[in-house]
Formats: sequence, C-alpha cells, structure tokens
Amino acid sequence: MGKTKYIFTSGKLSRKDFSLCYRDVDNNINYFPIEEVREIYILNEVSINTKLLDFLGRYSIFIHFFNYYGNYSGTFCPKEEYLSGRLLVQQLEKYKIDRIRIAKSIVKGIALNIIEVLYHYHRHNKPVKEYIDNIRKIVFNELDKVEQIKRILYIEGFVWKEFYSALRIVLPEDFYLKERVKRPPDNPINALISFGNTMLYTKTVSAIYQTHLNPTISYLHEPAERRFSLALDISEVFKPIIVFRTILDLVNNNRISKINHFDKNMNYAVLNEEGKKIFIAEFENRLNKVIEHKRLKRKVTYQTLLKYDCYKLIKDIMEGVEFIPYNDKNKE
Repeated sequence: MGKTKYIFTSGKLSRKDFSLCYRDVDNNINYFPIEEVREIYILNEVSINTKLLDFLGRYSIFIHFFNYYGNYSGTFCPKEEYLSGRLLVQQLEKYKIDRIRIAKSIVKGIALNIIEVLYHYHRHNKPVKEYIDNIRKIVFNELDKVEQIKRILYIEGFVWKEFYSALRIVLPEDFYLKERVKRPPDNPINALISFGNTMLYTKTVSAIYQTHLNPTISYLHEPAERRFSLALDISEVFKPIIVFRTILDLVNNNRISKINHFDKNMNYAVLNEEGKKIFIAEFENRLNKVIEHKRLKRKVTYQTLLKYDCYKLIKDIMEGVEFIPYNDKNKE
C-alpha cells in the first residue's frame, strides 16, 4: 500500500515511465514511483494531462483537488473496479425500508465519539459535563422515539451545537468559536474545521470506492447531485476523533497559531502553506495511529476503520447484520 502525496506549490505533474514527475515553478523536479503512491492531494495550481490521468486510473489512484483557500474543488476517481449490481439494488432497497434505523445509528455513533472527546477534558477538570449530559439526554432519551428523518437531523444538529459550545471552554481566545460558519469560514477555528472536515471527506470517498458501495446513496444525509453523500454519512462519525482531536492537539499545544499559520490578508480565515503542512502532518499521524480493535482482535489504523465501517454497512445491507458505527471508547 502506497502513501498519500501532498503537493503544496504550483507546478506540473506528469508521467515519466512508471513514475510520477513533479516539476515546481522553480524547476525543481521530484520523482515518485507509482507503486509508492496511494492517492494525491493537490493544494495549489498544478497542470496535469490526460496521459497522466490514464496512468493513474490504471493504478486506481485518486487525485483530490483544493484551491489556494483550502476549498475542495473535486476528485478524479479512477474507473470503478468494484461494481456490484446486486449490492446497488439492495442499497436502494435498504434506503427505502430501513433508512430511519441506519440514520439513527449514525447519529448515535457521532454522539458517542463526541462524548469520548469531551470526557478527556472533563477528566482534566474542564466544565464540559453539562454538554455531555445534554448530548446523552437527547440521544438516549429522544432519538429512539422519532421516526422522521427531519427530526433525526435536528437531533444531529443539536449534538454538534452542544459540542461547539463545549469547544469554547477548551480552546484559547485566538480560536474562540462564536458560531460555526462554513462557506466561507470567517475565522481561524472555522477555517481549521472546514479544512479538516473536507480532508476527512476525501479520505472517506477513497475508502468507499475500494468497496462495492455506491457513494451517492446515503441514509442520514439526503442523496444529492454533485456530492458523494454516503461519504458524509461515514465520515461524520469519525470527525470528533480524527478532525477535532487533530485541531485540539495542534491549538492547545501551540503547534499552530493565528499569527504564524493563517493568511493575514484573508482575515486569518485561510491556512497559509506552512499551516496546511502542519495540519496535514498531524492529520495523517492520527489517521495512521494504530489501535487494538476488540472485535477484530488485531491492530488496525483509523484509516482502515473508515473502510471497515463501509464493510459493516454492506453486511447490514446484504445480510441484515445491524450497522453500528465505530465507537472509540469501546474500540470496536
């Protein structure tokens, strides 16, 4: 299995024999053997051609494109190798008859992982117990009673709102979260959240494409045009333990700062190149962190767990084994 390659500078990416050749604007050249590459993230203006795309497609390598501001532009997906008409039919059928149950399971998974993140700060005497209790109350007392997707989405929104409120207690003043603003982010903390969420979304898109699932048929989020809504379903559960732990670690340990790592000309609402590099390095470290999985009885990374949740969903769709998303407290 290759590694993720990140390109931060402007330049040209092309094929050279059985390697990738990257030439930056200063004419510096780097070669990457194709077998060492799993996926590519382009975070600046880079020229490519169809010869390169054909080459990457043959090796099932994705390219995720971002603009300078850290906004996600799109993904080049290789030709699907894991098509399954039988699973597609069953995935649609499950959406029609069992969407509510699966959506509830996803929201419960989100809540449990948020609680696990907040409990760390509760144990360190931060006054976040009220928010933990509020999340527990609505999820364990109200969620099972609702039977409409709008009400489930309302509960999901409430859970995230309580989490954001708790973050105001555990983050320093420069990263105070007054409210969640997405398009575009309006301050450093919103910039970090948006960038991290998009990074996780693209990782999840790649994971789904390595299974037989159709990425456009989702259960919590509405299936929609121009996005892989199932990637939103799967990634949502992992946001607290991957994206937000990355942010909290970087900010609270002064490894990323408002003055040094954000673009002053953009009202500090855009990570600069150094800031992106720091964030991505920690994000990759967390994705590749190894845990002992209780059910699998072996060591796995969080990157693997993303795909494993996809397979658990397939088991639900095809065999009726209830889909229960990954729980970081129980490590299963």
